[in-house]
Amino acid sequence: MEICEMLKKRDVGSIGIGAMIVFIAMVLVAGIAASVLIQTSTRLETQAMRSGQETIGEVSTGIAVFDIEGKKVTDLSYLAITVRARAGTPDLDLNETCIMISDGTKKALLTYYGWSDSNLFNSSVNASGQLFENMTISSGDGNWSNATTSATLAWLNLTYERFGIIVLEDADSSVAQNTPVINKGDKVVLAIRCSSVGSGCFGREIPERTDVFGTVIPEIGSPGVIAFTTPAAYNDVVYDLQ
Repeated sequence: MEICEMLKKRDVGSIGIGAMIVFIAMVLVAGIAASVLIQTSTRLETQAMRSGQETIGEVSTGIAVFDIEGKKVTDLSYLAITVRARAGTPDLDLNETCIMISDGTKKALLTYYGWSDSNLFNSSVNASGQLFENMTISSGDGNWSNATTSATLAWLNLTYERFGIIVLEDADSSVAQNTPVINKGDKVVLAIRCSSVGSGCFGREIPERTDVFGTVIPEIGSPGVIAFTTPAAYNDVVYDLQ
C-alpha cells in the first residue's frame, strides 16, 4: 500500500515538471512568434506608407501643357509649348524632363541642353515681349550655324535632340540655366525647332493639315499631352495651336 502511494506521488511530480517544461516552451515560442509578427507588421506598414506616397505622387502630380504656339517660315517651323506644374506637384527638374513628339512621319525625343549651352535658356521674354523674333542667316554665306538672331532664345541652336527654355513666370527664381526647377506658380516655354535647315527635330517643317502628337514626360507624375492639327492653310505667321 505504501509502495503504491509513493509511486503515485512520484508520478504526480513528474507530470508537474513536464507540464512546466511544455508551458515554458509554449511561452518562448509565443514570444518569438509575437516578435516576428511585430517586425513583419512594422516592415509592411513602412512599405505601405512608402508605396502610398509614391502612388499619390504618380497620380496627383505631374506637368501640364496649357498652350502651344507655332511660327511659320515656309511651313510651321517653331513650336513654343507652355507648361506648368500640376496642383500639389513637388519641385520638377526640367533637366530630367524629356519631350516625345511625332508628326506622323518621324518621332523625336528631346532633352534640355541649356546647362551646356547658355543660348538655349532665357530667364524672361525680351524687352518687346515677343516670343518669336526675326531669324536670318548672316553674312550671306548660307551657313545656318552662322545665323544671327534678336530672338528671346537662340532658336537656331535647337536641334532634333534639344529643346530650349524661356521663363515666363518664376516668383521664387527656382528656374535657372543649370537647375531649371519648376514648382507651384511657375510657367515656362519649352522651345522646339522643326526646320529642315540646321537639323530640326523632324528634318522638315510641319506641313498643312498635319496631326502632331506627343508628351512632355517629367521625372515623376503624369505627363503633359501635346496634340494639335496644323491649319489647312498658312495665311498668318504665328498660330495658336492648342
